[in-house]
Amino acid sequence: MTSPEAPSGPPPAMIRWLRAIRFAAYALAAMLVVGTGAALWLKRDAGVEQRLGGMAVPPSVSIGGPFSLTDHTGAAVTDATYRGRMMLVFFGFTHCPDICPTELQVMAEVLDRLGEDAARVAPLFISVDPERDTPEALARYVDLFDPRIIGLTGTPEQIGAVARAYRVYYAKVHPPESTTYTMDHSSFVYLMDTEGRFAALFRHGAPAAEIAGTISAHLRRPGV
Repeated sequence: MTSPEAPSGPPPAMIRWLRAIRFAAYALAAMLVVGTGAALWLKRDAGVEQRLGGMAVPPSVSIGGPFSLTDHTGAAVTDATYRGRMMLVFFGFTHCPDICPTELQVMAEVLDRLGEDAARVAPLFISVDPERDTPEALARYVDLFDPRIIGLTGTPEQIGAVARAYRVYYAKVHPPESTTYTMDHSSFVYLMDTEGRFAALFRHGAPAAEIAGTISAHLRRPGV
């Protein structure tokens, strides 16, 4: 008697190969979707952003707004305190091990590159760690980089409000086997115009020359 024929179809090895190809195609498609979304968020606008520098954000995204804080001299300040000057804003904390010192050093270099125009800029370092960053602590810290940098702190509620206005992420983190905490936070540098409106956004690591060039371009605009 003749044995029944084996079912037709590709061998198991080919099936596994086809599945691998299909999985890779799905993964590539997902990467393209994510990459396209990131590109839409970070792309430079063909007009203002390419001419003035910085990262573009969708027009529907609002960045910045009123705030009430305390500066490193103990004086109460608001966003209106700096009206008429561009605000260069970075959020961080004095116990930060690397990112904050790097960005404040860049901020100091930006001021040096601007020369006399530095007087038309308010460089603001806003603490996301009000529990430890008193005005006195901020005064000692910002003076390590440049006495022109203004340290700002406030109540947890005030810090939360300004962080939401600038869409800043921050969170207290307790490392394993540590007796203290650190802060996780986003690390963008914000440039606001002389009326307190959003002007440009820079990634962590943006060179001082790029930031200074963007500020100079804004300051040269008619009516500024």
